[in-house]
Amino acid sequence: MFYDLNVFKTAYAMATHAGQRQAVISRNMANADTPGYQPRDVEAFQKTFETPGRDVTMIATRQGHLHGDNGPQIWAEFEAEPSGEPNGNGVSIEEEMLKAVEVRRQHDRALAIYKSSMNILRSSLGRA
Repeated sequence: MFYDLNVFKTAYAMATHAGQRQAVISRNMANADTPGYQPRDVEAFQKTFETPGRDVTMIATRQGHLHGDNGPQIWAEFEAEPSGEPNGNGVSIEEEMLKAVEVRRQHDRALAIYKSSMNILRSSLGRA
């Protein structure tokens, strides 16, 4: 009855997207001094999630998690617009920091949606 609620799938997908994007941003910042390194990014969650025909499923993070359903990441990385440094490195620390703040907000939003939905579900079951 309550095992297939879309609100939980959406909150999970949003949090997963934020985690993957944060990893890409961290990698960009770690390579800020690497000559020739070009920054990467992940498509915006809204754009990706609203693509017709895309099925959002939970992805296993370790052996035996979610009955071993280990699927590919559903958000593809792409090369971001480089800033054009003289050594060929396109990473702008300031831009990456702004993206990191945006991702943090997205993750916090996903957790808030999840918590609110859990509270509503608990209230409906009389277990508040």
